[in-house]
Amino acid sequence: PNELLKIFFYVITFISHFHSLSGAKAMWRDPSEMKKANYIGPDKYFHARGKYEVAQKGHGSVVAAKLIRDAREASQRVTDLFWPEDSGRGEEDSRANQRAKEWGRSGKDPNHFRPAGLPDEY
Repeated sequence: PNELLKIFFYVITFISHFHSLSGAKAMWRDPSEMKKANYIGPDKYFHARGKYEVAQKGHGSVVAAKLIRDAREASQRVTDLFWPEDSGRGEEDSRANQRAKEWGRSGKDPNHFRPAGLPDEY
């Protein structure tokens, strides 16, 4: 019985890590698609969409996404101190990004943030 519990635990852990990697992959895909779109104003949409996709993959993916988010936001705040003109559009834009990300994480439709005219492939 103890061996079966160990095997069960390892299988659940493996599945959780697999989903975490899947969520991390979705988080890294969206910035590259945002650049590829070369369209003005889609950042909130891509943030919401990425987090929505992560949330659909399960709890492990959400945890991985939050860790990546926190690390990225912390690094951006540090760079704001030294190069404020290079790290985004300031604190208010960062808060708006966080609202869009939370919207997606909560399972709400990311198209709420979709700018008019953004090509259908996105």
